[in-house]
Amino acid sequence: MRNTRSTELIFELSKPGCSGAHLPPCDVPLRPVAELIPAEALASKPLPLPELGEPDIVRHFVNLSTLNMSVDTHFYPLGSCTMKYNPKRNERIAAMPGFANLHPYQSDDTIQGMLELLYRSQQMLAEISGLPAVSLQPAAGAQGEFAALLVAAAYFRDKGIKKSVVLIPDGAHGTNPASAVMSGFTTVPVKSTANGLIDLDDLKARLNDGVAVLMITNPNTLGIFETHIAEIAEMVHEVGGLVYLDGANMNAILGITRPGDFGADLMHFNPHKTFSGPHGGGGPGAGPIGVTEKLAPYLPSPIVVKDGGRYRLDYNRPKSIGRVRSFFGNTGVLVRMYSYIRTHGPDGLRRISENAVLNANYLLSRVKHFLPVPQGDRCMHEFVASATRIKADRDISAMDIAKRLLDYGFHAPTVYFPLIVKEAIMVEPTETESKATLDAFAETLERIVTETPEQLHDAPSSAPVSRPDEVRAARQPMLTWKPTAT
Repeated sequence: MRNTRSTELIFELSKPGCSGAHLPPCDVPLRPVAELIPAEALASKPLPLPELGEPDIVRHFVNLSTLNMSVDTHFYPLGSCTMKYNPKRNERIAAMPGFANLHPYQSDDTIQGMLELLYRSQQMLAEISGLPAVSLQPAAGAQGEFAALLVAAAYFRDKGIKKSVVLIPDGAHGTNPASAVMSGFTTVPVKSTANGLIDLDDLKARLNDGVAVLMITNPNTLGIFETHIAEIAEMVHEVGGLVYLDGANMNAILGITRPGDFGADLMHFNPHKTFSGPHGGGGPGAGPIGVTEKLAPYLPSPIVVKDGGRYRLDYNRPKSIGRVRSFFGNTGVLVRMYSYIRTHGPDGLRRISENAVLNANYLLSRVKHFLPVPQGDRCMHEFVASATRIKADRDISAMDIAKRLLDYGFHAPTVYFPLIVKEAIMVEPTETESKATLDAFAETLERIVTETPEQLHDAPSSAPVSRPDEVRAARQPMLTWKPTAT
């Protein structure tokens, strides 16, 4: 069904003279504006702002909001991005006045409750990760990556060790090489084998005394656990390097295995993917990092410490890389994370991962006969199917399938990532979706691949905008409105 709601811009709805408020004439004597503001700072005419009544403004934005998809309104099978439903309980707790109304300049004595929560969060993440030292300050997963690599650089610099290379598997998240380069390192790719795991021979060939860090995601972006992870870590440690664990896929291993136990020296968490918190839209976010004891002195400052029965922010950390975020970071997200972890407890966290893996494998079993999964019949939290065969046989691409799903009320899965799978369709159902939802999604996918290429090439037909030039939109975004010439 085609959406019939108006999508005119608010400027296009504007009518001269309309207003949301009518103010009486000012009865307070005012000095002439020219005496208060220099003439060159004054506009020659009023700003060209839209003129509408309050009901029109409210209806405009509410109607626009109904065009959006969200995890509260639709199934989001975004592989890698992990768009799981976040319990509203955690939202309510984060909004409690004792948390929401704090000011970052308050003294430690007046925020003992918040500091205790943050201290306990550090302890819980240390236990979950198997890494004893934690910083909660980074404001996103990518910034956590960046901060962790700055910690690694500071460690080598402090020890007088010259290392400049970061090894990154060819199926890694795109933020990995970006974070490495921003931290001053040079990146070198490591090949994957046909079964989607790190090629141990290629890794061995690239390991030398110049290697500072191996960045690895486990489970990896194909949804496969690196079975040789302990051996890989040992190989890196033998040349004096560190193992960085991209924690994007921790939702698959909570309470089952810990990165610190299988050889990781540093890692970041994505609270929105693994626990609870807003996702997307540029923030707010959080990306806590955990490190081994030898790397602890270099963590961002401050760290919450406990002195007797009191808590305080510790700024006296001479080897710290310093702040990576204003004040302590996005504490609102950290409160949500803390609430989520405390609600579930150790056994509950394990069940989360078990159900995430179960859902992914169930969905894989439903779709593999019409969308082949090149890397096998089993997965962890996500899997990567391929539309290569359908494209060759019927001229239907991964993008066509993704766009057509929008017409059926499903958000599209991740497509064309990772790059090592052609026509990739990356699906992650998470633990929060019911069997009924997974069945409906699988049935819709199967229906779509039987439709005609013409139906799919024009999809979506129900959206106000169908197929924008996505490359141009990313490289040449239009961020301001300009009236159409008449």
